Amino acid sequence: MPRWFAACLLLAVSQVASPATAGDRSFDKALADFRALHRAEIRKAGIVGSSFYVVRDGRVVVADHLGDQDADKGVPVDAQTIYHWASITKTMTGIAIMQLRDRGLLKLDDPIVKYVPELAGVHNPFGDTGEITIRELMSHSAGFGGATWRWRDKDWQPFEPPSWEQLKAMIPYTEVQYKPGTRFSYSNPGIVYLGQVIERLSGEDFEVYIDKNILRPLGMVSSYFDRTPPYLLPHRTHSYYIRDGKRVEAIFDADTGVTVSNGGLNSPLPDMAKYVAFLLGDPKRADYDLILKRSSLDEMWKPQISAGEDYTQGRMAATTWSGLSFFLDQSDGIRIVGHNGDQNGFRAYLSLCPDQHMGSLLTFNTETRGVENDPGNRDMPESRIALATDSLCKAVAGSEK
Repeated sequence: MPRWFAACLLLAVSQVASPATAGDRSFDKALADFRALHRAEIRKAGIVGSSFYVVRDGRVVVADHLGDQDADKGVPVDAQTIYHWASITKTMTGIAIMQLRDRGLLKLDDPIVKYVPELAGVHNPFGDTGEITIRELMSHSAGFGGATWRWRDKDWQPFEPPSWEQLKAMIPYTEVQYKPGTRFSYSNPGIVYLGQVIERLSGEDFEVYIDKNILRPLGMVSSYFDRTPPYLLPHRTHSYYIRDGKRVEAIFDADTGVTVSNGGLNSPLPDMAKYVAFLLGDPKRADYDLILKRSSLDEMWKPQISAGEDYTQGRMAATTWSGLSFFLDQSDGIRIVGHNGDQNGFRAYLSLCPDQHMGSLLTFNTETRGVENDPGNRDMPESRIALATDSLCKAVAGSEK
């Protein structure tokens, strides 16, 4: 049986039976249309493997897996396949900051230099760096640039700087590019600085803190940061780029070093579904409040600053806002909260429709290249597929009227 046919067969039987969707014809129709688009786009683009989950009312109601996790060996994607979630890690970093805030260890409007005093050495032509706050870093409005490390141009060099000392050495060469608090500017180093806050206040490595305070309480037992433990290596997917019509393999099992708080998470879909269920909330799950109070999560989903044309999730820029470590959007009146991730050949999307109590996870182990000067990368097949997930929330919203 050809691998592609086998993968489609797996997809056809992979929807998890649920009374919540069995009688919802509009949802079923939207799901069938999405699946057809998903299959067609990844086949056309040459994407090696992809997975898609829908979580509704705390339950997985769709669990689709397509293609391979290893193109050379023909190992198919399945529920155990571990993807890299890249910048979706930032949402956990934000939750950790809110946990520390709720425990009285910091305030969101505290200056970042209170916890990372080295940052007083950055070049700030707009005023006192001591006025840049934790809140501004969480909302990408602190004025820092996008890339953490721009100088890797050889395979033998570290994928990302291994330790804080490398970034610390670059602080005198770091510039605040916009007046803090006045505009959105997506910044990876800003989130690395928040990782330092977490480590210094908790006294633990970032990875240890997140494992103890988010992953373990949620039962995400196959999730981890950076290098894969040997017992999980058979399930770690490879990743790829499509360049000029050719497939090129990316670095396998890359280590994000000191930038781990910015994008180091690896996880299989069933684990990430537990994270989505937590984010959506359940009044019957008192243990969720032990991780983070509902009111604090809701606070993270309040608009802080307009993302404007810099927004990278791919929807209409005019309706997009940056919250606290999450992005906020509207799609035909449907409120959408989420984040995406893009690193080392992986692309991943976390999309929540809180008012419909539904969320989706979409991930690819292959990154394609869209057209030049495409705001939000809307031309990329991965983006077109991700935007199509909005139709599922619209179908549920329509059936509830």
